[in-house]
Amino acid sequence: MLVVYILLAALLALAAVVVVRASAFRPQAESCSAGDPVELDGDGAVAALRELVRCRTVSYYDSSLEDDGEFKKLIDLLPKLYPNVFSSCSYTELPDRALLFCWPGRRHDSPSVMMAHYDVVPTNDSAWEKPPFEGIIQDGVLWGRGALDTKVTLNGVLFAANTLIGEGFVPEQDIYFAFSGGEEVNGPGAKNIVKWFFDCGIKPALVVDEGGAVVEGVFPGVSAPCGLIGIAEKGMMNATFTVRSEGGHASAPLPRTPIGELSRVCCAVEKKPFAMHITKPVAEMFDRLGRHSSFAYRLIFANLWLFGGLLDAICKKSGGELNALVRTTVAFTQASGSAAPNVIPPYASMVANLRLNPEDSVESARSRLQQIAGEQVEVTVGSCEEPSPISETGCEAWDRVASAVAGTWPGCIVAPYLMVQCSDSRHYRDLSNHVYRFSAMDLTAEERHSIHGNNERIRLETVKKAVEFYIRLMKLS
Repeated sequence: MLVVYILLAALLALAAVVVVRASAFRPQAESCSAGDPVELDGDGAVAALRELVRCRTVSYYDSSLEDDGEFKKLIDLLPKLYPNVFSSCSYTELPDRALLFCWPGRRHDSPSVMMAHYDVVPTNDSAWEKPPFEGIIQDGVLWGRGALDTKVTLNGVLFAANTLIGEGFVPEQDIYFAFSGGEEVNGPGAKNIVKWFFDCGIKPALVVDEGGAVVEGVFPGVSAPCGLIGIAEKGMMNATFTVRSEGGHASAPLPRTPIGELSRVCCAVEKKPFAMHITKPVAEMFDRLGRHSSFAYRLIFANLWLFGGLLDAICKKSGGELNALVRTTVAFTQASGSAAPNVIPPYASMVANLRLNPEDSVESARSRLQQIAGEQVEVTVGSCEEPSPISETGCEAWDRVASAVAGTWPGCIVAPYLMVQCSDSRHYRDLSNHVYRFSAMDLTAEERHSIHGNNERIRLETVKKAVEFYIRLMKLS
């Protein structure tokens, strides 16, 4: 009986600790607040983006499919759309459609880099409600491929600079505008810009590229909009699983066929997810947003030492964005086998796309997949990128970006996060530890889903807010 009382007392004490920690897990004092009003020509910003959207700058892995004239059309438009930038900034075209501007500041020792890409993914024009390259404006919305990804950012950067230059503003430090025309196909344009910085001995104090945004409904128990700034991005790896056999007629198969083996491996890999790792970006996100969540969720996020297993189980079962934040993910995307339905293939393969958690690496992931697949299946690595380094928070560079976000979208909760996609900013890994990934927009779930999909479009107010964000950021540079 004494043992029962002891256990009961221990459980009550544990419950008390959990409740007390959750009760104390409250929002901290805000260091960022709404900024002063920003004056800008909103209609002019929309008109400029509309012209950019009308350029069919579609990039393909097969470059012969690209229309060089459309890329030149966009580049030739820039001096007309942003004349003050070209009158005050140096301009350099680097190989592979890389564009680099430098806006001289009063000092030159801690420059900033603001990035975007102006190529877009292909479209299935017949599936769109409006033509994707006509820049149609209707009911307060601009339709077009690239309106969100990321011509709005290019326009935001250049229109903000054009506005400030026109007002006679001079930044405290140099500001570089770095744009690539092949990000969607992992082109080398951004690499060429980074090489230029290295060759010139320039080390940026701040780099801002696409990434997070101001979004709602992305964190359990939080109803307020969240301004998510990526401080790292996951790595990427394409793994090919190959099985070889002697082939033969399908009428007399052996007990195990190549495609059967691949099916076994596919199921085995999906049944054994990679281990959960709560890395610095995710830990800080949980700490920041978890304090704003409902009490039930605060019980979990304030006591991950106890409920980590529960969180892991929830993530495994639900999949999606929350799961992608805490582990390396595996998505099987391609498969190939016989050329005929009645022939056992002598060679069959399937491809998985992995997004690597910062605690994993290309080699550790390949090794784990090989262990699961077994000796009869060959696992090889195709194109890959290691996870990026994790940038600092709680520093001047972070504070500048966070302040610009909070000033532009008052009431949003600004937090770090781990970007699960890849961006050109990964090439800056050896150049700066202050690389932040934020797409200067507030996006609905529908808008986010239209990126790379059909009917990509942007609210006109969002176009103006993007310019406002960059005006604020440039004033802090």
